[in-house]
Amino acid sequence: MSTGQEFRALLRLRPLQLGALTALLTAVGAIAFALKFSVIDPDLWWHLKVGDWIVEHTAVPHTGIFSRTAASRPWVAYSWGYEVMLSRAYAWGSLVGIGVFGTLLTLMVAYAVFWMARRISGRFWPSWLLSIAAFSAFLFNGMPRPFFFSIALFCATMTLLIEAGRGGRVQLLYWLPPVFMIWANLHIQFVYGLAVVGLFVVVNIAQHIGRHFGFAPAFLDSPKIPALSSLAIFGACFLATLIGPNTYHPYVAVWEYSKAKFSYQVIIELQPLSFRGFSHFAELFLGAAAFYAIGCRKKIDLFKLSLMIVASVIAFRTMRDAWFLCTCAVACIADVIAQQARRAEVEPAEQHESWLELVGVAAVVLVLLTMFTRGTNFNERELDRAISGTYPVNAVNYLRRSPVPGPLYNNLNWGGFLMWYMPDYPVAIDGRNDLYGDELDKLFYASQSADSGYTTDPYLNESGVVILDSTLPLAKILTIDPRFELIYRDQIATVFARRENASGGR
Repeated sequence: MSTGQEFRALLRLRPLQLGALTALLTAVGAIAFALKFSVIDPDLWWHLKVGDWIVEHTAVPHTGIFSRTAASRPWVAYSWGYEVMLSRAYAWGSLVGIGVFGTLLTLMVAYAVFWMARRISGRFWPSWLLSIAAFSAFLFNGMPRPFFFSIALFCATMTLLIEAGRGGRVQLLYWLPPVFMIWANLHIQFVYGLAVVGLFVVVNIAQHIGRHFGFAPAFLDSPKIPALSSLAIFGACFLATLIGPNTYHPYVAVWEYSKAKFSYQVIIELQPLSFRGFSHFAELFLGAAAFYAIGCRKKIDLFKLSLMIVASVIAFRTMRDAWFLCTCAVACIADVIAQQARRAEVEPAEQHESWLELVGVAAVVLVLLTMFTRGTNFNERELDRAISGTYPVNAVNYLRRSPVPGPLYNNLNWGGFLMWYMPDYPVAIDGRNDLYGDELDKLFYASQSADSGYTTDPYLNESGVVILDSTLPLAKILTIDPRFELIYRDQIATVFARRENASGGR
């Protein structure tokens, strides 16, 4: 046996593979614990507050609850399933519960990407390496929010589409409607998955029509799924998204998001790639590798090519959607690896990890992460300290001791936290961009920047108490505004109260 054969035999050893998977997931969990993204995300708190409301009322809200400026506006709690889970995580484990929940979401995404690559490629080590490449491109660029469910369920969707498409196994697509029923109650980006299924159907039907009229270029792979079956499955997926307390309302929210412009100008994660960090180049590399993998085949898969074009346009337009391009790229590359392996027939097919093996991996990862957290500051006290160093905890505590009548005026990034930590004061604005719209977002952003029109801001003028990030221009200029009195300041927050004799006063 040659050295190369011995090395390949070594790599096929199941204990080595399971150890590598354990190490990968443990590293992901350790990084998630260390970053504490789970408790410093500004959107976390309004999700938590909405989840508490849903549990208390056993219903989903349909208006802008907890807001004083948009309380009567229609609003869709399209992530209600996530919000209920988050609420229960806090109820059962307080801040540590939230941190563990966020870390579990991160691990779920990590395993979903690996599982997709493993299922499609049939090879462990290429899947392991592809997962690392994908993680470096997007996993820790975003905080564990509801869209993590979208990533995991999109991986399941891609796996079903590719496995069904290459083998003509239409019965695999029967799993898609249940996936979308769950997905539509967890996050609004189920529309991404539905659009990809629609693209699959359109390409499939177009190729069938082309073949019917004698147009079937030799360089294109032929369709293997019956056209009517694919169309029926798409219809079933769409109907499945209507099952839930929100019925069709998430599509209304999608329409509102499509009209938004201002948030894409000022929110960093919604802006195009800047290529100032390694992750952006990793994303570019993965995308380029996927295009190469698709193009190097003798027959081009039109669905995969179309998918990569669409994913590239979306992901390079918005940093937050890096996951969309990366998961599509991983799926396409994994499929080429599988086809090359079958064509070469140099190695026997690898057996997938059994449920017992995966349970063992999960148990070892749990033990290792528990040991890791004991040696770090991932505990209630330190998580509280991290929150106090990010949000106006001390300022709110001051107002609890020395109450000031409202209404409240606040900056956008703190709206969710104030909604949760100071519930007696409905917030002026928070992170629900679909609720407030461009008009209110522009008004608050201009005021926070102390633009010349801040003196005519109606919501600031009617406010009794103002809580602002101390670094904001508005927090500085209000110190000389005769309408307001500075009553509290620290490095994080500045608090003002309206003077009794000021116009629009209490």
